[in-house]
Amino acid sequence: MRLDGAKMDLIKKIWTARKLILVVLIPLSLLPLPLIHPCSESSCAYVLIVTAVYWVSEAVPLGAAALVPAFLYPLFGVLKSSEVASEYFKDTTLLLMGVICLAASIEKWNLHKRIALRMVMIAGAKPGMLVLGFMCCTVFLSMWLSNTSTTAMVMPIAEAVLQQLICTGIADSLEDSVTVDTQDEESDKEENQELSKNHLQLLDRKHNENHEVCILNEELNGLILKPGFGPELSKESNGYLPEAPISIPAPPKKPKIQRDSLYPTKRDHMICKCLSLSITYAATIGGLITITGTSTNLIFAEQFNNRYPEAKVINFGTWFIFSLPIALIMLILTWIWLHCLFLGCNFRETCSLSKKRKSRRELLSEKRIQEEYQKLGPISYPEVVTGIFFILMTVLWFTREPGFVPGWTSLFEKKGYRTDATVSVLLGFILFLIPARKPWPSAFSSESKGDDDDEEEEDPLAPMITWKDFQRLMPWEIVILVGGGYALAAGCKVSGLSVWIGRQLEPMSGLPPWAVTLLTCLLVSAVTEFASNPATLTVFLPILSALSETLNMNPLHTLIPATMCVSFGVMLPVGNPPNAIVFSYGHVQISDMVKAGFGVNLIGVFVVMLAIMTWGEPLFNLSEFPTWALMRNVTGSL
Repeated sequence: MRLDGAKMDLIKKIWTARKLILVVLIPLSLLPLPLIHPCSESSCAYVLIVTAVYWVSEAVPLGAAALVPAFLYPLFGVLKSSEVASEYFKDTTLLLMGVICLAASIEKWNLHKRIALRMVMIAGAKPGMLVLGFMCCTVFLSMWLSNTSTTAMVMPIAEAVLQQLICTGIADSLEDSVTVDTQDEESDKEENQELSKNHLQLLDRKHNENHEVCILNEELNGLILKPGFGPELSKESNGYLPEAPISIPAPPKKPKIQRDSLYPTKRDHMICKCLSLSITYAATIGGLITITGTSTNLIFAEQFNNRYPEAKVINFGTWFIFSLPIALIMLILTWIWLHCLFLGCNFRETCSLSKKRKSRRELLSEKRIQEEYQKLGPISYPEVVTGIFFILMTVLWFTREPGFVPGWTSLFEKKGYRTDATVSVLLGFILFLIPARKPWPSAFSSESKGDDDDEEEEDPLAPMITWKDFQRLMPWEIVILVGGGYALAAGCKVSGLSVWIGRQLEPMSGLPPWAVTLLTCLLVSAVTEFASNPATLTVFLPILSALSETLNMNPLHTLIPATMCVSFGVMLPVGNPPNAIVFSYGHVQISDMVKAGFGVNLIGVFVVMLAIMTWGEPLFNLSEFPTWALMRNVTGSL
């Protein structure tokens, strides 16, 4: 027994220190690879495998694991330290910083809450339309904010609506039980009155006939016999009634309804599940639409532009045109899937906009949403300024190089110097300068709703955002993670590892392009359920690029679907942060997430394949092997 206890203690200690053991054993066990084969390819493969294992296992924080190439590449002679350092800060980092400035202003002045509540008010309180309304506003906000920030902002609003729904349901059930009890008490009183009248009549007969009577009273539960006062039985008796008086207990009252569950009915629980899961799925769908919507899009854009600098095909406009139909189709199909799974297939009942068909609970839910909106007050000056900057940034992104007409960059003499990051950083910088109060005297009335410090409230020239606001939202871990991915890609390119990987994948050359793309989507979707999205994509992009070059396919044929599908880690709470946020509210269980997420996964893969085989082909000219990929292939082989 003592030995068994010692073994269990040893196992517990090993399990507690499993991450530390993994961090130490993985580099040591792989060390023979660069020592036995001292070449740049093997050294780069060693660094790539160690970093990938750290990322997938999360034995160390993602940002810390991304720093592994910064010291291993120089140690093994793959890249100089200065060359590795330059990979950690790229154009997309500036793009992200500018977007975070705008996002900080949106959140500081509650513009996101106004947009969300207004869209939900338009949708109404019918369960089906309520879910669709929350999904639409979440998709829109997730286009510009991070998926995590959007989910963290929308879920409290949805939770307030759900609590109102639950409280109204409990109140209705209590009112029903009180009504039932009142009716029972009134009927008992009437029965007692009738009994007393019959009893008096029978007593009169007793005095006249001088024998004992037996009063029969019929009730719901059977016959109740009340004997008279004489010692003998009545002549009408059957001889089997007891001679002693019988005490008849009063009929028990119906118990009141007691709720052991948090939800009044099972349908209310299903509504809570449906609405909660719809928000995390909508945040994922919205992040697909723009280059800045999620970090995986930024990783793809930067690695693609670094690997194929001659390819001028990926920018804000082309990505938006390709991904917007994907998001719209996924939004509709996901809403239908969740509705059928949790609310049933009666769309007419749950999606009617007629006021005559609304229940009391739905009307109260609408009232709660309107009250939340009224708390925001009239639209303020900082909200107007933020909205103008939001529209201006979007327009400038679209019109920089639209493709079908000359963009505003054609007004400059030197070409290729202005990117989407230029617009983003410029407008973000201006937000630090513009006062948050109107420049005329009437603005000094307190109409701002931001969480300002006392100094900012007293200072009439306080800016729209401060550095603290920016610092609070800036995801520096993601910046370092993206930089680590760029460093790995640069090492694979310089060492020739990507070319070697491509040669090993030549047996797949017999497969058609659609089959290669489908296998890529399924593999990436499966891996990303257990590993972080940025780490998964960072590992797969160099491999898929080499595979496409080897098969003489357009690299975008595999890279874009992989970038889309890496966001479909929606089956488990650990799949991505929005899943964890929604799961923490307690409305859904893991089984609910797996069941619903599996359907969303299939929908996503289907829609991405549909897009890449239809409108994506003419948009990116996917049917031909491009010259920019051919130049890269020739240069790499040299």
